[in-house]
Amino acid sequence: MKKNIFLALLILLSFNAVAQTVPDSAYINITHIENVKSIEEYTAFFFDSSRNIPISHLMQEPFRPFPKGKRRLPVPSRLVTRPVYLRFSVVNNSRQETSFYYCPGGLYSRLTLYKYEPGKGLQEVAYHQRQNGYVYVTTAPAEKATFVVKGEFCRSSGNNIESRVITPDFYPYFKVETERVMIDKKVVGIILSGALCMMILFTLVNYLLNKKIEFLFNCLYSICMFVLIFFTAYLSRDSGWLKVFFIGYFDLFLLIIGTMCYLGFTRKFLNTSTVHPKLDKFLVAEEWLLACLMGLYSILHFFTDNFVLQSMLENLMKIIILAAALIFVVIALVKRNVLMNYLAIGTAVQIFFYIVSLFLILKNYIGDSIFTSPIFYFELGVVMAVFFFLLGLTYKNKSELILKIKEQEAMKLEVEKKGFETQLAVLNAQQEERNRISADMHDDLGAGMTTIRLYSELAKTKLGDNVIPEIEKISDSASELVDKMNAIIWSMSSSNDSLGNMIAYIRSYALEYLEDANIIANVMIPAGLPEIEVLGKMRRNLFLVVKEALHNIVKHAQATKVDIIMLQQENGFSLTIHDNGKGIDLDNIRSFGNGLKNMKKRMDDVNIRMEIENDNGTVIRLHREIKGLFAAPKGKEQ
Repeated sequence: MKKNIFLALLILLSFNAVAQTVPDSAYINITHIENVKSIEEYTAFFFDSSRNIPISHLMQEPFRPFPKGKRRLPVPSRLVTRPVYLRFSVVNNSRQETSFYYCPGGLYSRLTLYKYEPGKGLQEVAYHQRQNGYVYVTTAPAEKATFVVKGEFCRSSGNNIESRVITPDFYPYFKVETERVMIDKKVVGIILSGALCMMILFTLVNYLLNKKIEFLFNCLYSICMFVLIFFTAYLSRDSGWLKVFFIGYFDLFLLIIGTMCYLGFTRKFLNTSTVHPKLDKFLVAEEWLLACLMGLYSILHFFTDNFVLQSMLENLMKIIILAAALIFVVIALVKRNVLMNYLAIGTAVQIFFYIVSLFLILKNYIGDSIFTSPIFYFELGVVMAVFFFLLGLTYKNKSELILKIKEQEAMKLEVEKKGFETQLAVLNAQQEERNRISADMHDDLGAGMTTIRLYSELAKTKLGDNVIPEIEKISDSASELVDKMNAIIWSMSSSNDSLGNMIAYIRSYALEYLEDANIIANVMIPAGLPEIEVLGKMRRNLFLVVKEALHNIVKHAQATKVDIIMLQQENGFSLTIHDNGKGIDLDNIRSFGNGLKNMKKRMDDVNIRMEIENDNGTVIRLHREIKGLFAAPKGKEQ
């Protein structure tokens, strides 16, 4: 019995000696390292599946060498919560203390350095220069030493282990180089997060102004996606408590909470509770399912070490989101609702980019290009979903605005209709009164003035050569009053409220008046005058201005010919009166008295522009703008 015990102890001691003895070929000469060196062939690793192996017995455990040709080893999900030990041996052939940084790869929540000392076993080393994701190692002159680095992984899929040493002088450049390959991803992430930040402000302002709950839900969704994308771009490759917490738990939390907010936004934005009740129940069920699964995931993360179940739960939630999104797209295609289609297109594009991102993750693709980064496609999917939401919001606002305008226009038209009916009744009453007055003037005053004129002419005939000036003045005054009264009656009668009637009246008056003064009159008017209403005030003012202009020509111009030209132009009508007289002294117009001032005032009252100039006589131009007229046809002389 004693012999068997002794033999067993001897075997154990021999194993211990083998485990602690390192051949010279396994030592790394750190004095020959230039800048950075991968040392996987000099490194062995061991996973503590039980998490109970004491450090004193660790060197007797079966450390395994890195497979040949592999620089990175993926960490299985079942071992993520288990510590890994990386063992390597170095020799310092120099005569001075030498230090280096050791990079075990992966994403660790904690790294611990141990050094093997004969007779004492593994002793923890308190390295004074702590860098996230790196271990600072120091060796004495001419020292051979074996080191073990204990790593505790962040709870994240896609972890890996590697083994590299970096010289202290090159370490800053190494850090810069590792960050350089991430610069494109950071820039794109920050740009996209900036776009989401603008979206946050937009939806928040809209919520504060309109108090619509869908803007609050979309604002919360944008906040979750902003934090997710920003910290993914901001956090470097180094480990640290913030990155460990973010990668291990908080990124998924933001994704699920953001998705739930987006579901709430979709329900309110589309008013599914009223318009699409079945879809509403489906979205509510998805919200509750994601909330329950996220609660279970949180319990597993913070209170258990079962990362396999935690990882399965994470994948289940992502599959549920993906499947629900596909179902929503199909429902939108069936419903053929324009507003729903905008969200469905954004969701479909987001699904496509999520699938691309998932494919790159499953393939464990590692590349420096932004186009091979899974997070880039995830971020792009989020931004595209927000973009199509903006299109949908624009369409919805436009539709609501059109509906609101139609309602307001209907109410406005109703009010205007009543106002127009009232005004029309007043105008009809006024017009009837105008017609009655003009008829009375024509019947009573006109007849009386005509009688006075007739009697004065008879009196002049009976007197023969005995001319009495007073009777001559009575006849002239009666004739002038008849002309003025006819003009007043013409302007008051509603039957004359047309452009054609006004032109005909002015033409008739001008031809008769100039013929009596022995002046040749040429009147040119355009063919095919449009049917335009010209009210009495404008007709009267325009006629009086033309009458005053013709009176001034007869009295002052010494003209033998007058051209009256009316043109129909693109923006209105113009009337030109051009005589071949001596012209007008624009610097001294006292001889005309108040005539020109009155003419200008009458035209200003009816928005007609009046211009006077000399051009082989006097030229008076009158122009009235009327929108919507076509090009004027050629005039014809009459």
